[in-house]
Amino acid sequence: CAVQCQQFLISKVGEDWIFLILLGLVMALVSWAMDFAIATCLQAQKWMYGGLDTNVLLQYLAWVTYPTVLITFSAGFTQILAPQAVGSGIPEMKTILRGVVLKEYLTFKTFVAKVIGLTCALGSGMPLGKEGPFVHIASMCAALISRFLSLFGGIYENEARKIEMLAAACAVGVGCCFAAPIGGRPSICACVCACAPEPSTTCLQPRGHCSHPCTALLLAPSSALQCLLQIAGELAVRLGKEPREALRRQPACPWGQPVPIASGFGGALFVYLNRKIVQFMRRQKTINRFLMKKRLLFPALVTLVISTLTFPPGFGQFMAGQLTQKDTLVTLFDNQTWAKQGLSEEYLGILEAWHHPRSNVFITLTVFILMKFWMSALATTIPVPCGAFMPVFVIGAAFGRLVGESMAAWFPDGIHTDSTAHRIVPGGYAVVGAAALSGAVTHTVSTAVIVFELTGQISHILPVMIAVILANTVAQSLQPSLYDSIIRIKKLPYLPELGWGHHEKYNVRVEDIMVRDIPYVTLNCKYRDLQHVLQSTKMKSLALVESAESMILLGSIERTQVVALLSHQLSPERRLQALRQKALEEQEGGAEGGHRLSLP
Repeated sequence: CAVQCQQFLISKVGEDWIFLILLGLVMALVSWAMDFAIATCLQAQKWMYGGLDTNVLLQYLAWVTYPTVLITFSAGFTQILAPQAVGSGIPEMKTILRGVVLKEYLTFKTFVAKVIGLTCALGSGMPLGKEGPFVHIASMCAALISRFLSLFGGIYENEARKIEMLAAACAVGVGCCFAAPIGGRPSICACVCACAPEPSTTCLQPRGHCSHPCTALLLAPSSALQCLLQIAGELAVRLGKEPREALRRQPACPWGQPVPIASGFGGALFVYLNRKIVQFMRRQKTINRFLMKKRLLFPALVTLVISTLTFPPGFGQFMAGQLTQKDTLVTLFDNQTWAKQGLSEEYLGILEAWHHPRSNVFITLTVFILMKFWMSALATTIPVPCGAFMPVFVIGAAFGRLVGESMAAWFPDGIHTDSTAHRIVPGGYAVVGAAALSGAVTHTVSTAVIVFELTGQISHILPVMIAVILANTVAQSLQPSLYDSIIRIKKLPYLPELGWGHHEKYNVRVEDIMVRDIPYVTLNCKYRDLQHVLQSTKMKSLALVESAESMILLGSIERTQVVALLSHQLSPERRLQALRQKALEEQEGGAEGGHRLSLP
């Protein structure tokens, strides 16, 4: 009966749909649980800091010790359980979608280490993001579901479908992270089309419609994917995702070209600075050797420095140090013009962090941008599960807010065109700055879609898209994306896209760079040939060709497999079995000969 029900369910609904809907439900629950734990940790830090307001020294100790303990625990737990969980996860997923097998990156141990480590890292209040880790977490959920549920065994065994399901999982991760079901789709479809060895059916084949209580969407399978994204995103919102109503208040089309152009240069500078920090730590042999022995010292020191600088009664009072990333975004996207209209009554408590009696809002925003820029570049090098999208998003919003406040100060009555006055709304500039800088760092245009879903504003899609494209154009001409930069640092087997000024490389053939003198084995090789190849090289993998004359590559075989097969074929048991078989054949041959002689 169970088998019949299973077959009926698969025939009526479809294996892909069941898998994707289940993946969306699981990721929505994981996302809600992690967000709840992170919010609890951040609230605990505020409670500790506020409860010690009578003693500044105790406040400082609580403010510094709390994030240091969480970051140190995250680094230690991740290093012990699964070192593969360190970092973003998007560079590894781009490599896996290309067809490369990375061991231990999609296992249950890595999943546990990623979830717990990321929760502690984000709960510490450090300038870290969660988009990349959520993509990795969703991919691990997809791999684990397809591996352990017999219903979906076919998905895991089929490599092509496995790549499609992993691509869908990456989109789910983006959708759950921002509660943006539509924004996850274009970003990951672009990733799949760039990474997959052939066009993926997940992005290209139309399949049908999926009904939603509010809208009916035309889907590609990707039809299943879009339905999944909608379910995951909406569930994430209903289960307690960050409220987006506060971000829905920016009307206003932003004006001014400096925002996207400067964001492009800023994005390239961020990638360059992040790479140089990592290379400096690796090239200094003394520092590298010391940090390898004391693995928890580096994250503890970085956290100590950053938390000290953001201490609110100290230097943090000049950079809104007491605000979390969520509160920072809410204030930066506020419609009020701080320099002219003062504080908004609705956000009076958290907006006060941007106003200091001995400085104005321009100085506060400038200090915030400069300090958060290098802090985020440094913090993302900590060996904990973390991303860089949200810190860059916040920095871009602050830069846009600074430009918007400056425009409002220069044009207090707005910009007049054709007898029409356009009021300057700094919150609109913040939206454009956030989308442009984050797009410049990641080299994606889907950040514009994510911004539309976060703010609920689609009426000004054209200027925001233009800003993101301009920022991407500038950044791509200067530096690779942050993910491609990490791929190069880790030396992952991934071929990036050729940038500008490299057209001559399109004429380079594989035969121009390939190594020809390599050991190989043929289909008809003898035992002596195998032994010679094994003794003459230490390569882990041997090429298998049809013959020495044709040199047609059939595949490859692991060295360990060849050694195991030879040991099995030449083992004492195997030899004894061969001798017995030979003796038996000789006896049968002798009996037949004697029978023939007795016939006359």
